[in-house]
Amino acid sequence: MNLVAGATGLLGTEICRLLRERGQPVRALVRATSDSAKVEALRGLGCEIVTGDLRDPSSLRPACQGATAVFTTVTAIGSYSPENTFRTADAGNRDLIDAAKEAGAFQFVFVSVSSGLNADCDLGHIKRANEQHLIKSGLTYTIVRPSAFMEIWLSPRLGFDAANARANIVGTGEARVSYISYRDVARFCVAAIGHPAARNAGIELGGPDAISPLEAVHIFENATGKTFSLAHIPIEALQAQHAAPANPLEKTFAALMLEVGHGDVVPMHDVLRAFPGIALTSLEDFARQAVPQPAV
Repeated sequence: MNLVAGATGLLGTEICRLLRERGQPVRALVRATSDSAKVEALRGLGCEIVTGDLRDPSSLRPACQGATAVFTTVTAIGSYSPENTFRTADAGNRDLIDAAKEAGAFQFVFVSVSSGLNADCDLGHIKRANEQHLIKSGLTYTIVRPSAFMEIWLSPRLGFDAANARANIVGTGEARVSYISYRDVARFCVAAIGHPAARNAGIELGGPDAISPLEAVHIFENATGKTFSLAHIPIEALQAQHAAPANPLEKTFAALMLEVGHGDVVPMHDVLRAFPGIALTSLEDFARQAVPQPAV
């Protein structure tokens, strides 16, 4: 049995889908307050649904019973609130690790963040602390450390609005980033189970090319046939926001944007040699998929 925590999220749902596509049994861990449509979609994939919450350690023990592999993609960043902070939600991964060990799980796959993106904020600190907790747990572990997700960082949510040909650019926009598709990250997570190269290992993940935000704009301009208007966000403005944030979420976004703005190049040659069946999504392919094509 494969237990997936964070199953209603973008990455977690894709991991569930890939596992079920391979005929693997999946137990999806969802909160009582999870989006019912997303829960039903998981049920439609053939997942067993179990209700639990990383803020409630007692709910994790029954969820882990009989699980041979445990995946967690959980982060509070998508559902942050004063009651659901990084320290209460993301730190719950530590309790999930302990519950998986107690249940006798064979392998634990923890989705962290690229070693090149060391954001100075609660989220970044907790990710690294959870990595160390997992390493010391005695479980067979795989720590997946992806760079910036194309679907998040090159989306309207973070100021990259391809439909309206507008983009916010941090600093000069010349620092290169190994943008990666969440779908590719999911493929690596699933392929890691039982894979010798993933046994007690940290796997740094990036896309096929390191591309600057300005180069990304050009790629989308070619895909849309539109010229983008650019708004440059000064590094100094983000530094000021990071130094005096209104709340931990604001500090986290400022910290992450600063890190991505400084660049994150992830060489993938050795990883792809170890996982030859995975073909990475290029930014050109992503742009073509993201932009609606005109009717013929």
